[in-house]
Amino acid sequence: MQVIKFGKAAALVVAFGVVVGCSSKGGDTSGAVDPNAGYGAGSNGAGMDNGMNSEEAALRAITTFYFEYDSSELKPEAMRALDVHAKDLKSAGNRVVLEGHTDERGTREYNMALGERRAASVQRYLVLQGVSPAQLELVSYGEEKPAAMGSTEEAMAQNRRVELRK
Repeated sequence: MQVIKFGKAAALVVAFGVVVGCSSKGGDTSGAVDPNAGYGAGSNGAGMDNGMNSEEAALRAITTFYFEYDSSELKPEAMRALDVHAKDLKSAGNRVVLEGHTDERGTREYNMALGERRAASVQRYLVLQGVSPAQLELVSYGEEKPAAMGSTEEAMAQNRRVELRK
């Protein structure tokens, strides 16, 4: 009986380690964001264990959310990070800018509209989590501000994004 309990506990520890280890792989953290800074009140993690604090910090550090080609649908990994941002925004009341971007394919007009749809998708998700629409400003840059230069699929994938800026 004790062997079964130990096995379950060990499996739980390993699963948690995988979740924490994988959670920091989902976005561009090159924006020199302090993952412990948060937005103010409510980000100290009082009453939570250190594992949850580090997972939230890793998710909070994700401020760039990527999209598939010609899509404005949020990916599940983006939703996890946006949940943490929503919690912080609700508690602190700060404003953020949601910048929509596209790759170079398509006309300028089409890309401006697609960038706006992507930013609106992030906005909708945050509002559904309880963030006030007054805290969110939308901007579309279309293809005008690429994160990566070049016409490779890898470069274009880095350009299909929404950046959350304080």
